Amino acid sequence: QVQVVESGGGLVQPGGSLRLSCAASGTIRSINVMGWYRQAPGKQREMVALKASGGSTDYAASVRGRFTISRDIAKNTVDLQMNSLKPEDTAVYYCKAVVQYGPVGRTYEDDYWGQGTQVTVSS
Repeated sequence: QVQVVESGGGLVQPGGSLRLSCAASGTIRSINVMGWYRQAPGKQREMVALKASGGSTDYAASVRGRFTISRDIAKNTVDLQMNSLKPEDTAVYYCKAVVQYGPVGRTYEDDYWGQGTQVTVSS
């Protein structure tokens, strides 16, 4: 089993910064993709930032240039540095780990989610 735990949420004023951290633990051979999603009240969960094991990154257009994702593959951790925060960034932020299993050539993947951490941007 795999556990995914986020930390670092909180209340911040517009224009401020926050750093979210996430750690995956348990029976892990490797993690393909690790990253962040968010869900605001009354809205669907949306991708914020993802980082693949090969190094490629993907950002939502709304956060590009303000948020930076970083990952430590050896430690199974991923961080999200959020700068220039806006009220519309307010949401519950979830960490996701796409864990790989099986031998080479017969690999399969399972998604694991954290419990979420609240980020509130308000004056």
